[in-house]
Amino acid sequence: MRDPLRKRVLVTGGAGFIGSHLCERLLAEGHEVLCVDNFFTGTKQSIAHLRDYPEFEAIRHDITFPLYLEVEEIYNLACPASPVHYQHDPVQTTKTSVHGAINMLGLAKRLKARILQASTSEVYGDPSVHPQPESYVGSVNPIGPRSCYDEGKRCAETLFFDYYKQHALEIKVARIFNTYGPRMHPHDGRVVSNFIVQALSGEPITVYGEGRQSRSFCYVDDLVDGLARLMATPPEVTGPINLGNPVEFTIRALAERVIELTGSKSRLVFRPLPQDDPRQRCPDISRARAELDWAPVTALDEGLRRTIEYFDQLLSR
Repeated sequence: MRDPLRKRVLVTGGAGFIGSHLCERLLAEGHEVLCVDNFFTGTKQSIAHLRDYPEFEAIRHDITFPLYLEVEEIYNLACPASPVHYQHDPVQTTKTSVHGAINMLGLAKRLKARILQASTSEVYGDPSVHPQPESYVGSVNPIGPRSCYDEGKRCAETLFFDYYKQHALEIKVARIFNTYGPRMHPHDGRVVSNFIVQALSGEPITVYGEGRQSRSFCYVDDLVDGLARLMATPPEVTGPINLGNPVEFTIRALAERVIELTGSKSRLVFRPLPQDDPRQRCPDISRARAELDWAPVTALDEGLRRTIEYFDQLLSR
């Protein structure tokens, strides 16, 4: 007899950085997990350790095309999330955010399934409000190099809330801030992976601008816990809810910390700031504290040590 507490859960983008950790968490809780990924940025290596679970199944599929499955919950994480990857094919990035959302919402509507959208702090653009609360509508360039991702995710949020209003669909929207940890792609262009790979390789560490722009960094286990808590909330809790670490660091301070923790002799080199790169990015997590009883618990140094250990092993293969 099937365990009534066990759910059949679909994770799109499940072979990606965050997706693979989410699949791991759901399996540990006893659920059946369908991992869907087109393996553009996700890798089979990220989910190789999960294939021994009889409750786990991986399917190669691009969510810009319809998908027909029977599930009870959907986590929609599919989309390239780093500038290097989402700018490689900006039209496809927008399609993944918009057509992908339409397809997953249509599936959820047919199945009467609960669905969570992995949105992003990029919906705030280069913010004029700091830290950023969910009520802030953002300052986004609709035709810049980051627009395919920023505007794609903003449109996806619109679609989610229109399905909620028009079809009474149970939706959850999480706005994810900078997240780091093991299984990040070594060449995704994100600041944490860039700095660690450069430091471990003894290469100069590339800092854009003067390194005064600030970010907050959330360890992946904390982020996944926030996603799971949001999915489990009552139907009236829709979000959007910020998930990220409210402790802020400058990019230069992060680079210096990585050099210290790796014992590297790398030096800092400075390059021009990319177009539309936000000067500040830090979440107001008051809503997550109140509605999810959630806040990050992993200190930056501890999370960086775990991430450095992962990359050290990866680069030594």
